[in-house]
Amino acid sequence: MNILLKPFTTNFNTAPFQSIKNEDYKPSILKLIEEAKQDIDVIVTNTDAPTFENTIEALEFAGQQLDRVTSIFFNLNSAETNDEIQKIAQDISPILTEFGNDITLNQALFTKVKAVFDSKDSLDLTTEQNTLLDKKYKSFSRNGANLSEDKKLKLRAIDKQLASIKLKFGENLLAETNAFEMLLTKEDEVSGLPEGAKEAAKQLAESKDKDGWLITLDYPSYIPFMTYADRRDLREKLAKASGAKGFKKDVLDNQSNVLDIAKLRFERANLLGYQTHSHFVLEERMAETPEKVNTFLQELLVKAKPAAEREFAELEAFAKELDNIDQLQKWDSAYYSEKLKQKLFNLDDEQLKPYFKLENVIDGAFQVANKLFGLQFKKIDTIDKYHEDVMTFEVLDENNDLVSIFYADFFPRAGKRNGAWMTSYKPQFIKDGINERPHISNVCNFTKPTKSKPSLLTFNEVTTLFHEFGHGLHGMLANTTYPSLSGTSVFWDFVELPSQVLENWCYEKEALELFAKHYETGEIIPMDLVEKIKESATFQEGMQTLRQLSFGLLDMSWHGINPSDITDVKMHEYKTFEDTNLYPDVKENCMSTAFAHIFQGGYSSGYYSYKWAEVLDADAFDYFKEEGIFNKDVAKKFKDNVLSQGGTENPMVLYKRFRGQEPKPEALLKRAGLIK
Repeated sequence: MNILLKPFTTNFNTAPFQSIKNEDYKPSILKLIEEAKQDIDVIVTNTDAPTFENTIEALEFAGQQLDRVTSIFFNLNSAETNDEIQKIAQDISPILTEFGNDITLNQALFTKVKAVFDSKDSLDLTTEQNTLLDKKYKSFSRNGANLSEDKKLKLRAIDKQLASIKLKFGENLLAETNAFEMLLTKEDEVSGLPEGAKEAAKQLAESKDKDGWLITLDYPSYIPFMTYADRRDLREKLAKASGAKGFKKDVLDNQSNVLDIAKLRFERANLLGYQTHSHFVLEERMAETPEKVNTFLQELLVKAKPAAEREFAELEAFAKELDNIDQLQKWDSAYYSEKLKQKLFNLDDEQLKPYFKLENVIDGAFQVANKLFGLQFKKIDTIDKYHEDVMTFEVLDENNDLVSIFYADFFPRAGKRNGAWMTSYKPQFIKDGINERPHISNVCNFTKPTKSKPSLLTFNEVTTLFHEFGHGLHGMLANTTYPSLSGTSVFWDFVELPSQVLENWCYEKEALELFAKHYETGEIIPMDLVEKIKESATFQEGMQTLRQLSFGLLDMSWHGINPSDITDVKMHEYKTFEDTNLYPDVKENCMSTAFAHIFQGGYSSGYYSYKWAEVLDADAFDYFKEEGIFNKDVAKKFKDNVLSQGGTENPMVLYKRFRGQEPKPEALLKRAGLIK
């Protein structure tokens, strides 16, 4: 019997990775779609008057096993994919999209949902039930339920196309990343590289039966090379290769995919009665409208640009003085910034890395979670993993009750996309009196241990680990009734608050002393280094802010307008970047063709949310600092009003309940050193 068709009988009901064969996915998903359709039929054919229970709740829990299996499948397509899985994804994505449309465009079902929605004032619902009802109604109205039949057919066609093109965009990107290799055979070609990076590059070359040092576009290989390699020509080669992903007019070119996605999203929004895709998306965000987002980005730009230009002039003067560089290029950015940082603060990542052994940092994140929320992390080997690198943990509360299962997957490999993310293999919800606990995963790409050294993280990687762990805690501590409102199922511009706020602990002496210990001597990180970390936290913050704003503006430029007249991806991008550009443009490079966040992931019209959430996180952390960074009362307020509540209420209501006030942007601008 196909193991995917029934609820799992594994320990903790975890995904039975080892027993699933690739060929099981498609037939299982097709069968589970049929079963989910039967669940819907039961709702539609029920002759009783529509109620919250027999319509809204029944719809919420329809097709549960299908949701479970598809989440496993698509998580693996990101973290451990191969040609076979990618082919299945191309096959089943349009089918799943069609099924989603079968639900939202089912007139008889919508009539029942609308009947409950129209009578909601007389129903005496809880806050969470009200939110669910509102969300279910909007899932129909915002996805075509009120359209005429011919327009519904058009919507289905657009959604099918979009699902397929987005997958293709991501596959091209992964193939481009995997295809590039720069083999270096002379010592001077790796001059400047730290020993650890050289050893990793040598080991990578050996694993492919090559002599020398192998550099790739995977971040643990790319970032150290761009930051430390003395050979400017090789930095240029690597930067141009990275910047040209999806932009080579070959079979992996993403330009037409970018144009098609933007135009189809616009067409879809128009069909549903919205001015642009951004108008459609932002209706369900804290920011509410594209005008508000653009105003927010422009206001930050006005504050950040003078600082960014000062910092850039300083960097340029430094590179000129050091190496007689007349014109700074993009491939000089990380290299000279690192050298300038070392000069100004007498601090570099290589000094810090010995104190950030991966296992210690993981333990540090666990200890911070313990001090704040009373969580305990117990390593277990009694559940399946999808790859041997994955670590698995049982998460318990102070009473030793199960809070969550946690998967930690931290090293790059060919089947794994770049970057870092949190995801879930099973959501939290309450059904039949049982509080089903979630299965949460953090996925990152850190340097693997070498023959002579453990995995040592840069400080940036430390904050990345804490960031994703913050998302993880949002998932783990979820405590809602309905899965679609649980954990990180919140407004997109609120979802980054738990992740970004947790990064703050990486800069605090009290937290660093828990885990920043030298991997050889066990010595706790010296306090002068901690001070330097804090001092350097605002180093080039203007330039960093400008960079983030440029991504947000690019996102809005694709989605907040009518893109029908855009024919040249590069030219459109070039114009958008005019206000934020510090470096000369590289004609062979294009960002949009590799901007997976907005063209493959869920960030379209949402990239601004990183900055938006920074305002929230700076304000929230101010509260912790006022009362003590491990203050149990503030932590409890944060857990009870933010982390456990998921999307059960409007985020601003939740935030004010935690903080007692609306967030003030001054906290962010002060922290960034942009105002005194």
